[in-house]
Amino acid sequence: MLDSGVGGLTVARAVLNQLPGEQILYIGDTANTPYGPKTIDEVRSLALGIMDELVEAGVKMLVIACNTASAAVLHDARRRYTLERGVPVVEVIHPAARAAARVTRNGRIGLIATQGTVDSRAYADALEAVPGVELFSEACPRFVDLAERGVTTGPEVLTTAEEYLAPVKSAGVDTLILGCTHYPLLIGPISYVMGEDVTLVTSSEETAKDVYRELARRDLLRDPGAAPPHHEFRATGDPESFVVLARRFLGPEVRHVSRTSSAFEGAGAHGCPEIPASAAGSAGEHVPPLDPTELSKDPV
Repeated sequence: MLDSGVGGLTVARAVLNQLPGEQILYIGDTANTPYGPKTIDEVRSLALGIMDELVEAGVKMLVIACNTASAAVLHDARRRYTLERGVPVVEVIHPAARAAARVTRNGRIGLIATQGTVDSRAYADALEAVPGVELFSEACPRFVDLAERGVTTGPEVLTTAEEYLAPVKSAGVDTLILGCTHYPLLIGPISYVMGEDVTLVTSSEETAKDVYRELARRDLLRDPGAAPPHHEFRATGDPESFVVLARRFLGPEVRHVSRTSSAFEGAGAHGCPEIPASAAGSAGEHVPPLDPTELSKDPV
């Protein structure tokens, strides 16, 4: 599991709630957070470098627990790891888009995300095949900084939420996608500002359902009789800063955080690992649309 920082821990928490016997190897790229302002190529290089490390460690599944990275690298990752190495890849965009399309009553769906995710049009692409749905997007870059600093309550958060959420609220959305895995850490002020009539859809909970489905479909679920799971956490930045937030947001499962330098090995001009041209898609590559037939299926 990878993310630009601590936001992906919301996905880790949801996965552990649904699959408490599974083991997690999590890498937070805290040395390069946030991903939102970076170019698609920069994010792609950083994410693929980390995924290479995860695959070399022997993981049975990759979870891109970051919306910006999912938008930048989904096609490349599935070709590079699933098709070539047999490692399934789960991302966070389709699960959230699918859930939002299911629950909206008036067809007006809001999206809050990083600038990179909004600019990628990944959610718009995913929802384009769903009839009667209109998407209203708003970039909320300061939310990531607040979450990474552990500032999840108080006047600063509430003022920021009121500023960012005003456009989607005035658009009359009845469903709001929290299109960044950091944002559930701020769900209190977000819910307060949007009001109780707006359904909040988080990438984390929906992605955990896809993780379960994919592991079950491929017969990869861990043996219930196996030894208790041992989770491992790595950070490209300061491990001590990471462990403080990780324990707060995830809990006692975080016993130790080690530092990894994988994101810097073979660094190119932007401090990102160089990825062979054959492994990278174009910056304008689209996220495939949802299959409308999936919307009638009951989620796990």
